[in-house]
Amino acid sequence: MRKRVKVIDVTAASKHSYTVNLSILFSELPLLERPAAAAAAGFTAAELWWPFGLDATPSQAEQDELRKAFTDAGVQLTGLNFLDDISTGVAKGTLSVPADSERFRANIPVAAGLADSLGTKALNALYGNRIEGVDPAEQDELALENLVLAAKAAHEIGAILLIEALNKPEAPAYPLVSAAAAVEVVDKVNEATGLGNAKFLCDFYHLARNGEDLVAVIDNYADRFGHVQIADNPGRNEPGTGEIDYEDLLARLTAAGYTGRIGLEYRPSTGVSADSFEWLPREHRAAK
Repeated sequence: MRKRVKVIDVTAASKHSYTVNLSILFSELPLLERPAAAAAAGFTAAELWWPFGLDATPSQAEQDELRKAFTDAGVQLTGLNFLDDISTGVAKGTLSVPADSERFRANIPVAAGLADSLGTKALNALYGNRIEGVDPAEQDELALENLVLAAKAAHEIGAILLIEALNKPEAPAYPLVSAAAAVEVVDKVNEATGLGNAKFLCDFYHLARNGEDLVAVIDNYADRFGHVQIADNPGRNEPGTGEIDYEDLLARLTAAGYTGRIGLEYRPSTGVSADSFEWLPREHRAAK
């Protein structure tokens, strides 16, 4: 049954620029058809989780197909995950996992190269799950080493490195389950590199599921935000279907000086992605 969508005052929403996550939205379509579908819905910017499954080094032909899908649709790829292994349904990143570290390192130049070719200026590195039998301190040391490499690769193409907190109910083995934990890693990476290009990816859905005070997150960490993603809670559906007050949060983001994009990373309650954007009038969907 379709959820009732609360009407949102778009005054605050209209002040932001949006990017639609094509790994979760329009997923009823083949990947290469999604950029055109996003364009047909009025969007000019999109982002992706790692789009090649468990393959850290996809062929040039595969990358060219994806690149062509975006350029033909006239959609800018604004964000891309490094190798994340999300397609397994269990893994939440590879960079802190000893058995997967070499795969992550092999992926760094591939992801950065693909991002550079599409003018993508944000690369997201999921931290990875805790592994039974491995000392958490060892994983954290490995994570910092790999995040430093990723930050340097991002810097070389003029991009930022994003570090994200996930929610514990859905990712119980993922150690970064608070804004404070993610920001602590951000600060460590910046201290290690001296580049200052590591930023916090603030996903309000994940933080809400963890029970965080979202207003306090903005007040305390807005200066570290590199990107914001939204979905309502519970359900991870579009804004207006749950309990998060996005009118207030979007206004607070503006007041805090956040000028970055807002990533739409939700599952459509409608079952059809194109029907899930009623809360955001078409004239506000194209990137500013």
